[in-house]
Amino acid sequence: MNKEEFLSRDRLLRAIGANGHFRISVVKTTQIVRTARESHGLSLLTSVLLGRALTGALLLASNLKGEERIQLRMEGGGVVRSVTAEATSNGEVRGYVANPRAELDFQELTRLGDGMGAGVLTVSKSLYNRARPVSGTVALMRGNVNEDLAHYLLQSEQIPSAVSLDVALDDQGAVSEAGGVLVQAMPGASGKEIERLEENIRNMPTLGRQLAGGYLEDVLGEVSKGLEVKELARYPVDFFCRCSKERFRDSLALLDPDELIAMKGETEELVCHYCGSRYLFSREELEAIAQKAKVRQN
Repeated sequence: MNKEEFLSRDRLLRAIGANGHFRISVVKTTQIVRTARESHGLSLLTSVLLGRALTGALLLASNLKGEERIQLRMEGGGVVRSVTAEATSNGEVRGYVANPRAELDFQELTRLGDGMGAGVLTVSKSLYNRARPVSGTVALMRGNVNEDLAHYLLQSEQIPSAVSLDVALDDQGAVSEAGGVLVQAMPGASGKEIERLEENIRNMPTLGRQLAGGYLEDVLGEVSKGLEVKELARYPVDFFCRCSKERFRDSLALLDPDELIAMKGETEELVCHYCGSRYLFSREELEAIAQKAKVRQN
């Protein structure tokens, strides 16, 4: 892989302060956001909101283990209605928007968060040692994802955190760069260390600008300037959905057999909310699923 290919590859870098007082995750999600936009036919507004949510989900998932996963769901009274993003600790992320083509009139100085309006953010974690997902819900602070995630982490998990998420658009409205940074204070962090990290984030160039011309290590260096850090892990991240025709077949088998037989048309098309993949089932396939469902019921 040459330098140009390496720079364009979406990936995540996780580090910790040498004294263990803070942890930092930095992620590049440019290709992920581009894929999501193409898969769902997103507008400029929803490209930014879903792009930030996908990026934020990856950052939070970076602190999970194995196949554990996390889901962010923002619901509000604005034109977007809801944004959902789900990520695993191994770098897989997917998501969707209730109203993918929603737009705002930014000439009237509308805020990005107006697309969500008043609402709530729910974060659910599927963990190894829990039979059911662990969830927490907070009111949306601004509806721009950045401040909402920081508010959630402070209120629900009592972890002082700084979140910076960026989806940069070029003059033609295309996604030029996307990425994010999550900094969390750990027990023992001093006020001086926290102030230094906050100042670094406040004064560093935009993430879009940094990602366009450098590596994740450069972003980490800007965030941790003046503090010693130790890299823990780095790995690629991708927009990836585990849906399949077989999984949809299993879901159809849970329906009432008479409902399947009563479906009109020669074929039925099912669409995955998360990735937009489409699966066609013929009349013969539906009838076969219905017959197997009847056998199980008897």
